Amino acid sequence: MNNTGIPKKILVVDDEAVICEVLEFNLTNEGYEVNCAYSAEEALKTLSPDHSLILLDVMMSGMSGYKFAELLRQRNNKIPIIFLTAKDTENDMLTGFSVGGDDYISKPFSIKEIVARVKAVLKRTEQPEVKQKSKLIFNDLQINLELKELIIDEIKIPLTKIEFEIIVLLSGNPERIFSRNEIIDIVWKDTPYITERTVDVHITRLRKKLGNKAKIIINRPGFGYRFNPFD
Repeated sequence: MNNTGIPKKILVVDDEAVICEVLEFNLTNEGYEVNCAYSAEEALKTLSPDHSLILLDVMMSGMSGYKFAELLRQRNNKIPIIFLTAKDTENDMLTGFSVGGDDYISKPFSIKEIVARVKAVLKRTEQPEVKQKSKLIFNDLQINLELKELIIDEIKIPLTKIEFEIIVLLSGNPERIFSRNEIIDIVWKDTPYITERTVDVHITRLRKKLGNKAKIIINRPGFGYRFNPFD
């Protein structure tokens, strides 16, 4: 429930009725209000500002889950999205995060995992931002901690919340290497079931956005990642 005592609303989008029924039953038992849509097209009509999170299947007839998520982000809809999919390669995960997904769960999944991920994503996205009047500046690369912006050569680089937290963590401690598990403990501190591969996927996406500055994030095989803008 939210601070007003009203149950949070979750929209489940999956073209398999059985999955929708199972998720609706179990999430309702957890105190959520659940709506189901059996296609992305139906979800567009069902989604309202009252919804707090979307559980979204990737492979559906008609519009795919990825396309639906991309469309929402283009409309500046920032509702948290957890993808549900039988596809679990690194490229699939990268695609999910790149179109604005907040988490990615592979099928078959356990209800316990679904509930834990839902709670973690809602908690993470509802935490108030702590304003900091400071910047991290490395030549023509600037990280504005107050505005949550990355600027390279005076151009703003759009980052997801997780990507921004990773670059802030690494750039704020350029003298040390962070293992994948350390990054998980700090960036995903309230989120269970995060794997080391998830860290790699997010950093791959972050490096892509950094363009010719991608090498400032160094991978030390066997150790982890380090921020080094001066080499």
